[in-house]
Amino acid sequence: MTTASSQQTAPAYARFAIGFDPRDRDRFHALIDEVIDSGHWSEGEMNRRFEAAWEDYNGLPAVATGSWSGGAVAALHFAGVQGETVLCPSNTFMATPLAAINAGASVQFVDCNREDLCMSFADFEAKAERYKPRAAFLVHIGGHIAFDTIQIADYCRENGIFLIEDCAHAHGAEWNGVRAGTYGDAGIYSLYATKSITTGEGGVLVSRHAEVIEHARAFRNYGKPTYDVPGLNFRMNEFTAALGLVQIERLPEIVAFKNAVARDELNPRYPSRLELPEGMTSGLYKYIVFDWLERSTGRVYDEPCHRIMGHDVELPNSDWVARNHSCVPLYYRPSA
Repeated sequence: MTTASSQQTAPAYARFAIGFDPRDRDRFHALIDEVIDSGHWSEGEMNRRFEAAWEDYNGLPAVATGSWSGGAVAALHFAGVQGETVLCPSNTFMATPLAAINAGASVQFVDCNREDLCMSFADFEAKAERYKPRAAFLVHIGGHIAFDTIQIADYCRENGIFLIEDCAHAHGAEWNGVRAGTYGDAGIYSLYATKSITTGEGGVLVSRHAEVIEHARAFRNYGKPTYDVPGLNFRMNEFTAALGLVQIERLPEIVAFKNAVARDELNPRYPSRLELPEGMTSGLYKYIVFDWLERSTGRVYDEPCHRIMGHDVELPNSDWVARNHSCVPLYYRPSA
């Protein structure tokens, strides 16, 4: 693990930094002044501008939420998972299965591939045939798109399974020009404090389905105005949306910076790194190597969710990756 002394001698990109460019400070302050002067501190113009900017980036309509969980639960509620089964990779953060459980579903865990740490189509297909799920989570681990995404998305479409892409790590990820969050029925991004772009807390739901977008807009605000949707408060306030607007516009530069450091500095040092398929770009939320490094930021996840939750299921690849990878420090550090 990193220490205070190693932090001082490490290259700038290896020292922890929030993904905020100091050059954006004045613009952010000006946007905050706009919010204050407007007298409209929630559900206002800044939310609309942020959502429009996210749609411009991602290519799908977007709904800003107060957290990743708000978008995930809204999507699960739309899918009608109460009393049904949701498939979920075990190699993920506990937020993913907990969202399904809190939406009234039971969770069955799916193994991952060793090559990409993401859900295995072979095990997904076997579990789908066995459990007949209403919905499924596909998690893009570490900043790249899951290698089996197209097979999983095709299977879900053919079998009526509502597919939710957990894009909490996937800012800037694309495969042959197709962005994360656009393969399934909904994609949910996190804007938590450590993410590649961040608003401290917050999330964004994207979907190609107008009815999912409409449902999420109602769900985040108690179902107003008709209350046909029994939602809760998952609104994003206007100050957070102002920061989100600055951040999403800076995302291409952040992704380019991280990929340049990876290509020029890290790849030559780490031959055991995770290798991407042709045409895929990772946002590099994590730089993953298949070694146990003394100096690292730890593991993406130290223990699979099926172990944490005590599920009696054999998922050998999920157990293997927890013991056989490390994350090399890589943070956005603009030089000017």
